[in-house]
Amino acid sequence: MPSLSGKTLLITGASRGIGLAIALRAARDGANVAIAAKSSVPNPKLPGTIHSAAAAVDEAGGQGLAIKCDIREEAEVEAAVAAPVERFGGLDILVNNASAIWLKGALDTPMKRFDLMSQVNSRGSFLCAQKALPHLLKSANPHILTLAPPPNLDPKWWGPHTGYTLAKMGMSFVTLGLAAEFGPQGVAVNALWPKTVIATDALNMIPGIDVSGCRTPAIVADAAHAVLCREARGFHGRFLIDEDVLREAGETDFARYAVDPSKPLSPDLFL
Repeated sequence: MPSLSGKTLLITGASRGIGLAIALRAARDGANVAIAAKSSVPNPKLPGTIHSAAAAVDEAGGQGLAIKCDIREEAEVEAAVAAPVERFGGLDILVNNASAIWLKGALDTPMKRFDLMSQVNSRGSFLCAQKALPHLLKSANPHILTLAPPPNLDPKWWGPHTGYTLAKMGMSFVTLGLAAEFGPQGVAVNALWPKTVIATDALNMIPGIDVSGCRTPAIVADAAHAVLCREARGFHGRFLIDEDVLREAGETDFARYAVDPSKPLSPDLFL
């Protein structure tokens, strides 16, 4: 079976949710996983810190490394990339998972929130890739995987929340550009997006979502694992959907990923 054993990953926003699930799936292979996030102290409203995540990676069979990092800050990103390189001897995989969300219209979007989304989502993904690429280019099988949707210009996704859509699609276009630039050099630069809403703390920002109609982060983690185990050369510029990736890998039991298999699933944004 394909494995991430011995590989070194840097995952942003991995103290909880999808990022943590991806980290733990890699850890079960025996991977080295650097957890880069701002959550260094417990928050009663948002469970999980970089330290609890790194400990969970260790318990799952990998080697965890907790890194306090705000991906808006260039110096902090440089340090976050340098840490796993120094600790584990290199870097094989960057997962751009960190993201900010605000699903409101233009008149209800404070510029502070607009700037946060732009800085974290599109700029943050670009910055993390820029600092990681010199090391990834030395890897035998380098990957950049960004949690971003297929590019979509349908006005129905722009009108209700232009600020968020712009920031999130920015991650998609960063993926497109970096894939064109570095794919020919052997780096697998791709994006992954869930087919359904995933049950994470981000749901607190989406009114009207019934958690029982969601899937767990495990489906995204398993799909990410399948992507990251692939041969990097010649595999870039793809906008992948979690369920499609797993079907291609031979998975047939998707009910196990449902929060409540008896309930109809809620499709995710942008699909």
